[in-house]
Formats: sequence, C-alpha cells, structure tokens
Amino acid sequence: MAADVNTPGGSRPSLRQAQTALTEDRIIAAAAELFLAEGYLATTLEAVARRAEVGARTVYVRFGTKAALFKRVVDVAIVGDTAAAGVLAREPMRRALTAPSAGERITASAGLGRAIMERTGALFAAAKQAAAVEPVIEEFWQQGRTESRYAQQMFWTQMAADGLLPPGTDLDWLIDTAGVVTGAETYLLGTTMLGWDLDRYQRWLEVTLTRLAGLS
Repeated sequence: MAADVNTPGGSRPSLRQAQTALTEDRIIAAAAELFLAEGYLATTLEAVARRAEVGARTVYVRFGTKAALFKRVVDVAIVGDTAAAGVLAREPMRRALTAPSAGERITASAGLGRAIMERTGALFAAAKQAAAVEPVIEEFWQQGRTESRYAQQMFWTQMAADGLLPPGTDLDWLIDTAGVVTGAETYLLGTTMLGWDLDRYQRWLEVTLTRLAGLS
C-alpha cells in the first residue's frame, strides 16, 4: 500500500488529525456551495461556518481570509480531493506523459482537461468575476495561468524528448499556443459563446491539440 501523502512515513493519522481533516472537508464543501450559489462577493466566512455547522472562529483560524478559502476551494476542485498531491503528480497526468503514442497522450491530456473543467468550470467563472474587484484573487488567477502553462511545457517537452513530434516543430510556439487553447478563459468562452458541453469541449481540445502539433 502506498504511503499516506499527508503523514510522515505513511503513518496513520491520529484521531485529532482525522477530525481536523473532516472539518476542513465540510468547510470546503460548504464554501464551494455558497461561492457558486451566492457569488464570491456575497459569500462571507460567517455564512460558510453556518453552512458547515462549525464555529466562525474555526474558519478564520484555518483559512484566515475569504480569498485564501476561495483559493483552497478551487485547488481542491482542480485535483478532485484534499490530498496533498497536485495535478502533475496524479495518474491522469502521468498517463498523458507516458502513453506509447502521441495520439494516446493527446487523448489523455484532453480527458484530463475535461475532468478539471467539469469539477472547476463554474468556480473559474466565479473567480474571473472576483478577480476584477479582489486583487488577491487576481493574483491567484495569474498564478493559475502560470501553472497551466507549466503543465503544457512539461507535456510538450516530454513529447519532443520521446520523438513524438514532427521534425522542426517550434516547441516554444506550441507550448504558448497550447497554453492559450487549454486555458480556463478559453473553456469559459466556448461554453458561454458557443454553447459547448463537456463532450464537445473534450473533442475540440483533442482535435485542436492534434492539429497544432502537426499530427493530422
């Protein structure tokens, strides 16, 4: 059995640690519901505490600010749980980096993009609105762009290293362009302007990345 990523040496968490984790899960779930239902500006930490059935002080001590709580909610939605491992350390990303063919890797990457947007698309929309009035959220939004581009850099650099891209591929251009294609803003634009559902978004992503790489 793999070691627990949240405790040293894979040791089992104490009862207190388990209770703390459960409380955090409840706060994050409550906050996500309120941010989506009421919007970032209208949501307060006190309202989150009431929804999570915990004391307001618990929320303040654990997260400090509404912006920090919102970032935690988004981070958890991106990976799908509260475990410490980020997207780049998860199995879907490993599959996208190691599948035997270029087509399989792009398919895996498009599937990963779809899964992230399925969990997080509505929160991204809330984040985009909040960023216009909340400098800390704008900073987090920009950080997310940087991390997204880094994921594309890892993906395409590994594809090139494994000889899966056509000779003469402009890797810098490909990374930059794929970063725009896979960005949250592009997903939001596709859903609001073009009426994409998740299936159509995934298909578009797979076809577009294949063509950008010169593989079709």
